[in-house]
Order: sequence, then structure tokens, then C-alpha cells
Amino acid sequence: MADDLWAALPRPLRQVLDGTAAGVAILDTGLRYRYVNPALAGMNGVPAALHLGRTIAELLPDVDAREDVLRAVLADGRSRETTSSGHTRAAAPPHRRFWHGAYHRIDAEDGRPLGLVGIVLEVTASRRQQHELEQARARLALLDAAATQVGTTLDVDTTCGELAAFLVAHLADAATVELLPHPDSGHARPRPGGGRRLRRAALAADPALLPGVRRLGDRGEHVDYQPGSAIPRCLDSGRPVIENLLDDTELARSAPNAARVALYRELGIHSAVIVPLTARGQRIGTVTLMRAGTSPGFTGDDAVAAQDLAGRTAITLDNAGRYSREHAVAVDLQRAMLAEPGHPHPDVDVAFRYRPAGTGSLVGGDWYETVALPDGRTVLAIGDVMGHGIEAAAHMSHYQAMLRAMALLEPTADRLLTRMDGLACEVHDYRPSTCLVVYAEPARGRYALASAGHLPPAVVRPDGALTLLPVEPGPPLGTGLNGYVPTTAVLPPGHTLLLYTDGLVERRDEDIDRSLARLTALRLPAGATPARLLDAVLAHAPAPAEDDIALLAAAPAAALRPGRGRRAGEVLTVLTGGRRAAAPD
Repeated sequence: MADDLWAALPRPLRQVLDGTAAGVAILDTGLRYRYVNPALAGMNGVPAALHLGRTIAELLPDVDAREDVLRAVLADGRSRETTSSGHTRAAAPPHRRFWHGAYHRIDAEDGRPLGLVGIVLEVTASRRQQHELEQARARLALLDAAATQVGTTLDVDTTCGELAAFLVAHLADAATVELLPHPDSGHARPRPGGGRRLRRAALAADPALLPGVRRLGDRGEHVDYQPGSAIPRCLDSGRPVIENLLDDTELARSAPNAARVALYRELGIHSAVIVPLTARGQRIGTVTLMRAGTSPGFTGDDAVAAQDLAGRTAITLDNAGRYSREHAVAVDLQRAMLAEPGHPHPDVDVAFRYRPAGTGSLVGGDWYETVALPDGRTVLAIGDVMGHGIEAAAHMSHYQAMLRAMALLEPTADRLLTRMDGLACEVHDYRPSTCLVVYAEPARGRYALASAGHLPPAVVRPDGALTLLPVEPGPPLGTGLNGYVPTTAVLPPGHTLLLYTDGLVERRDEDIDRSLARLTALRLPAGATPARLLDAVLAHAPAPAEDDIALLAAAPAAALRPGRGRRAGEVLTVLTGGRRAAAPD
């Protein structure tokens, strides 16, 4: 049939079929070859003459030719396209090949089906490109998801934990993150024979697997890896290591030590991929992904995805490490400068507290100070330098020193702030700072105040309730604007003055009035000392706080409390700029 048909074709058409790069075949109703052109013979790796009279399955048993589609074309005469895949006898790379074919039925003049003509093009390269594009899209989607779930804080171990949990959710049955110890640590000493010791910073696994995986080394533990095992090889080469379905001998070489093999077998762990954590050209650790039970082994695409995630996380970890070092320096600097404020006169009981912000921000410039004046008064001050970091902490020391010197020269709080504002502008390019200054005379229950943009002080009544003193805020120090208004408050015995920085009350996306209302809603221990009151205030503060918190509480010394001054039930007197203001009691 097809031989006669081929002979009957015009010579130009036969030349086209023989010369086209597309594979062309004519099959009879039994799907046996009756004609193949040179292009198809080359694709199949079989001479054209050896095709004739044989079926596709007989000639190419490793090709899924979609014979179901071909028989459907024979049955109803509708042309169809389909994709087949597999391996022919032609010399080609070992990966699977793909062909796209269009099939049309050939009918006799009386309508009887005589066979099929098929036109085939190899699409392996385009399929591979499509696969690579899909994998790239999948990796981008994975990285996009990781961006919101990994690295949410500047804490190293938290970030490692987020990465391990993300990998278990998307790529592995279990995952660990190991970090190289700090060079100054005793754990950083070379191990015998070239082994490595790393700290397990994070571990995550499917719930059923987690108890067993913890037996391999839990968070915070140091794990020793034998020379030549998978993790030292990954660190030495800087490339992923894929280990699938290893036998016991291979697994004993790859594991941290040979004793682990039995536990791996018990847990059903059969495959792993290890990728390096590399930031700014320095390797800082590794990430290990494991699969167990019926999960498949890892592919190259899995390793690429894991490496993408590890690379992005490594930068976050490096930034977190740098932040932690700077944060520690700034906190130490600030604690050192706040450790010994000046000593007040013995007639006033003063307590201080300082809590640095949580891991989400750099240390700020919160500060406090006390100065005993020759006339018997004590100056109390609290402030907050704008900005964060070591520079802010350094500038706060300048304001402390300035206040200590100028308080001895200026008789009132408003004049002291005016002098400090001028010096901050003239002597040095200081960062602006808020400041609240109080000239305290506890024996008289008298407190003279002025504010440079600071939040109002609170008064703690004997029953533990809080109210705010209405102090008019002027511009922050360092702006050169001056304009500080004096305020005088007379507090009955048993009342404590509370000064604080904004980290105690302010919250993101919350009005300051609501924040202050939350402060005054607190109920502190009745009759408590200033130190105990500050501990109670901090107990109500969020942990970790969004910003640094500095606190100062002052009350008449114990010797002045019984039978002195006004009775606890009397109304407080507050004068602002010489005018009587609303009393907080």
C-alpha cells in the first residue's frame, strides 16, 4: 500500500520529504513502517530499510510512541498531535528525549483507511528549556515565600530556625543548620585529622521524625564531623554535596561518624543534600536537608533550590552577626555610662533601670543623671538622644557630662535646658535629644520641672495608681530654639515621681495619647519603694521592647516620710509658667 503510494507521488514531493529536517513516516493500519525519510532514520539511529515492515514497538522498545493516539486517528480519521518520549538507538545524551508529532490518516478512493502519515520534530531542547524555566519560576516563588518567613529578626539562631522550618515545609523531611564556631572560641580549634566541629544552631523535622532526629544532635550542641565526611567536604569545596541511597559503607564515610549509620537506618533516613552557607566570600556554616521513608532522593534541582535559600539566608546571618557585635558594643558602652550616675542628696531615694531594645533595632541613646547641688536640692534628669547605634550612645555621654557641669551653674530647670541647648548647638554638632529636668526638694515635697520635648512625668500615688503631671514640652536640645517653660509640682508624702523614656509607652501605629493612657491604667504595688516600683513597671513592659527603656523613680527618703509634709489625701499643686494647672490627683 504505502510502497505503491510512495511510487505514485510526484518526484518534487518525494524530494521535499527526503530533504526535510522533519522526520516523516508512513505506517500501515498495523502501525508497521512502509516509508521513513532520512531525517527520521537519523533520529531513530536505524537505517531506513530496516524500518520497513516493523512496528514502532518492535524497532524502538524504549520509546513511548503513544500508539493509543495513532489508533484513534485510524479509527475516526481525525488528525491529532501528540508528544512521545524515550530513547532511540541514535547516539545521544543519556537524558530522556522528546518528539512532537502530527498524524493524519490516508484513505483509499473508496474511503477505506490505508494507514497514517506522521511528521515528527524533536523538541528535547525546548522541553528542557521549558523545564528549566519552570524550575526557575518555582525557585523564585520559593525565594519570594522565604523572604517573608526567613530572616524576620536580626537574631542568628532565630533566623537559622526559620530556615530549617521553611526547608522542612517545602523541600525536606528534616533539616539542620550548623554554624562554624567563632574564631576566638575553644570549639574553633582544629580537630584531629582535619575533622570539623560545628554548632547546631537549628533543627526541624516532620513531627513523627523529630524525636529521632534530635538524637543526632539538638539545638545548641556542638557536633564533631570526621575527616572526609559530607559536611567537611561541603565546607572545603564550597559546593553542594548530594548523597542518595547510600549503602552502609558509603554512609559510614559520609556521616559525622560511623556509629550514626544504625540510627540513620532506624529513622529511615536514606538521602541528604548539604549546601554551604557563604556570605561575602566567607563560609560560615552548612545546611543539611534529609529525606526518609518513601520520600524520593534529592535531585539537582533540589540542591539548586536549597543553595539559593542558603545563599540568601547566609547574608542575613552575616548581617545579624555584625549587628549583634555592634549591638553588644553599644549596649556595653551605654551600660558603662549609665552604671554610675551622680549621687543625690540623702533626703531623696532614687532608683534607676535600663532595658535595651529587643533584637529588632539598634540600641538607642536613652540616658539619666542625678546631681547633688550645694544648696541641698537634687537635680534629676532623663533624656533620649535621637537615633540608634554607637554614635547615639556616645552623644548621650556628652549630654550627661554637660548636665553635670551646667546644673551647678543654673538655678532652675528651664534655664539649665536653655544653657544645654545653646552648648549643643555651639560647642559640637550634637544629635538632638529630648530631656526632662527636675530640681527636687523632697523635704518640702516640691519639684521644679522643665521639658525639652520629653514625655510628661508620672506620679505614683500611695495606693499604686499613676497620674501624669502636665509639663509643657519645649523643643529638643540641640535645635537652638529654646523656649522652655518652668513647672512646679508639690507632692504630698507617699508620692513617687516617675521619669521614663518613650520605649516604655510608644507602640507602632498607636496614638501617643492611647499609649500614655495605658501607662496610667497600671496599678503598681501600694507603698512600694522606688526600686520596687521600677521593677513592677518593667514587668508590665513588652519583652522584647521595640525601643530602649530608661526609668528613674524618686521619692523622699524614708526618714522624711512619717509625719512630714502634707497628708496623703491632700490635692497636689501644679504651677506651669507661674499659672496653676489641672492637678493630677
